[in-house]
Amino acid sequence: MKNPLILCTLAAALAAGGLAATKTYAENAAPAPAAGKFFQRLAEKLNLTDDQKSQFKTILAEEKDNLKPLLTALHDARKNLRTAIHAGDASESSVRAAAAQAAAAQADLAVERMKLYGKIAPLLTDEQRQKIAELEQRADEFADNVIARISSGLDN
Repeated sequence: MKNPLILCTLAAALAAGGLAATKTYAENAAPAPAAGKFFQRLAEKLNLTDDQKSQFKTILAEEKDNLKPLLTALHDARKNLRTAIHAGDASESSVRAAAAQAAAAQADLAVERMKLYGKIAPLLTDEQRQKIAELEQRADEFADNVIARISSGLDN
């Protein structure tokens, strides 16, 4: 992924993903430990300033009401897809319908991520954007290697 939009969006989405993980803690506004650790590690890798961290948290807090229903809808659609696949009366049409719902939820979230990127990207330095590009490239290489290992394992 060489597109900076995708890189920054990934960072934003991962941070926003923490909002979904805190669903059960919403009343207490307590962050999920894993989401907090992820954001902390990402902030360290990008060498974010305290001001940047504060601005990101403000932006994410402002977007919480937009992101939470989209993340919930995506999660529910993926659960429904899994249920459709495992159903005793599963059919191609039922699985395709559930997959289409998951794809629509993912598309809605992608649009919101694009909007979020538009707010977050200007806060990053060129060096930080380059670091995100490197992290995404490493993630892509990792995924490519996993796919290659799976493929070669199936050949045996």
